[in-house]
Amino acid sequence: MGGIKMKKDLSLGPKIIIYAFLGLCCLLCVIPIITVVSISFSSDIRIMKEGYGIFPKGMTLDAYKFVFKDAAAILRSYGVTILVTVLGLVIGLTLNSMIAYVLSRKDYAWRKPLTVFLIIPMVLNGGMVPTYIWLTKYLHLKNTIWAMLLPMLIVPWFIILMRTFFTQLPASLMEAATVDGAGELTIFTKIVLPLAKPALATVGMFITLNYWNDWFQPLMYIDNRELYNLQYRLYVLMRDVQEMIKNSAISGMGISMVDMPTESMRMAMCVIAAGPMLAVFPFFQKYFVKGLTVGGVKG
Repeated sequence: MGGIKMKKDLSLGPKIIIYAFLGLCCLLCVIPIITVVSISFSSDIRIMKEGYGIFPKGMTLDAYKFVFKDAAAILRSYGVTILVTVLGLVIGLTLNSMIAYVLSRKDYAWRKPLTVFLIIPMVLNGGMVPTYIWLTKYLHLKNTIWAMLLPMLIVPWFIILMRTFFTQLPASLMEAATVDGAGELTIFTKIVLPLAKPALATVGMFITLNYWNDWFQPLMYIDNRELYNLQYRLYVLMRDVQEMIKNSAISGMGISMVDMPTESMRMAMCVIAAGPMLAVFPFFQKYFVKGLTVGGVKG
């Protein structure tokens, strides 16, 4: 006699409702992205007359031509952003995971006090002015790559997330490795990290997004235009455009939308800045659910 089937298949009606609901959710996520891309290829004059839409209106590359008028600067900013992001990902993931592993060990005497000490900055931070003084006056990091790296290297929430994941790993594996003569570094690199791929991928993606989307650190610490990252370069470009429009209005010299496609240029900047991350996200997506629901179910 065959086994009893525990799960009853849904009938056609509920399936249609579920798939329709999921399809609607997908559309709500995809349509804004399509609209942004569409506007970036649209004519500003047509946008002002007809409004936004999911299809380009008056197909043109004027916005991208204007943004890439100084292509060398944009490409250089891409390079700075990629460098900072890669360094931040490697160093940040290494430091956060090592701290999380130490705090996950129940035989570590200072585990609870250090965890409390780690939680305090999540509620009360040092503030902008002390951080600025520390980085510029004492560490002399103004106009260096490290000024964009250091402030976001250690994130308590990332440490707590990975610590929770590490505590759920079988303790018997580490005990067996210790009996076989493995040291803490060997256990961490050969056993813990390979089993923690969901947590590492999730935290790694958040670290990547933090560094890729950061414009505030360059605003605070970078005056050298050669070191502008992509987000801050686009911010400065948009700010300069707004100043030009403002000055032209004051002087009575109007600027044509053909010469200055402001609305479509904003969307083109969004595409230029977010495009690489949209391409990378699907490779991490399969780890997100498991990585973010760590600790939700106790077995």
